Formats: sequence, C-alpha cells, structure tokens
Amino acid sequence: MGLLRDRSGDLRAAGVELYAISRDSPWTHIAWQQALDLDFALLSDWNCEAVRAFDNAQTFRGFEDVALRSAFLIDRDGVVRFAREYANDEVPDVDELLDAARAL
Repeated sequence: MGLLRDRSGDLRAAGVELYAISRDSPWTHIAWQQALDLDFALLSDWNCEAVRAFDNAQTFRGFEDVALRSAFLIDRDGVVRFAREYANDEVPDVDELLDAARAL
C-alpha cells in the first residue's frame, strides 16, 4: 500500500483513478488508511463479491476465497483493459501499471 501511496501522483498523472480493495472490513481499512497515510480509497469486499466476479480467489493459509494479489485497469466504460496477478510475496510493478495506463 505504501508503494501505491508513494506513486499515486504518477498514477493520477497517467489518468488512473486509484482504488485498493480487499476482503478486510471497512473498520480495518480506516485503520490502514490512517496508519499508512493513504491518499486513495480502500474498498471492502467483505462479502467476496468482487473476488468471485473477477474469478480471483485462492485458498491461502487455510482460508477460502482470499483474493489473489492483483492489479486491474478498468476504463470508464467498465471494460478491463489490463489485468495482472502477482504471487503472494511479489510486489506489484508500478512502472508496468503506468506503462499499461499510458497505452490506453
């Protein structure tokens, strides 16, 4: 999250409206936003609707329907233009996201 925060200006300059989503509760997200001084919205997928809609679930440490670490670029019409999954221990490549956003 800190990496996205640190590069949010670059992403916005490329036309990206930045959101992060996880299965954590809205209350947990408030704590994360405050602790990490995030300047973008954290969306809660508490009921697993987004994970299932994007077919993006895994079993992780015994928990079902845990979201795969992923990045999506979705255009204004709601069409996914870029999608990338990352290993649980992999950090997303923000430069790759920027290149993909600039190519849209």
